Amino acid sequence: MDIMQLMKWCRSYRRFDQSRAIPENVLENIMEASRLASSASNRQQLRFFVVRSPEMVEKMFPFTHWASALPKELGQPKDGEHPTLFVVPTYEASEKAKWTDMDIAIAETRMTLAAAAEGVGSCILANIERDPIREALGIPASKEIATVVAFGYPTHESHIVDVKDGEIKYYLDEKKDYCVPKRSREELFHIL
Repeated sequence: MDIMQLMKWCRSYRRFDQSRAIPENVLENIMEASRLASSASNRQQLRFFVVRSPEMVEKMFPFTHWASALPKELGQPKDGEHPTLFVVPTYEASEKAKWTDMDIAIAETRMTLAAAAEGVGSCILANIERDPIREALGIPASKEIATVVAFGYPTHESHIVDVKDGEIKYYLDEKKDYCVPKRSREELFHIL
């Protein structure tokens, strides 16, 4: 798969085959992709909590909220559709810098692309309950939880579609696959 195909496939997935664990070599690639990511001033301040045991994934799952553009009964993964891996990026609250959020975005992009290259879907979640996650995982109070990245083998597809009538809200089609409207290049880019 070339890089453009990979980026088209690397969408947010929200239903997974819970019976398929992510192999060790794929997890290693996900972690290595993040480790090698650019970091402002090369601070490398992020620390990641990797949640991979089925028991810990299930313990953490109730504190994650999915697909806010859809009714909960359509957007929230059901039993048997949960991810099989979570990665929780953190940083020392006292050391937050101007570019910390950018470092998080770069690291998460690298992780999700590395996963996609192996056929593993992902979803970056910001609508999470940070304090219960902190308690469930034993994350020290000094560390800020930015987001959570969920990983697993997707059981649905995600399609990029054209924006119609200015509507950019994603939706499900008749197969319950995600349709994600994207603005045209002409609308986004001003070439001078």
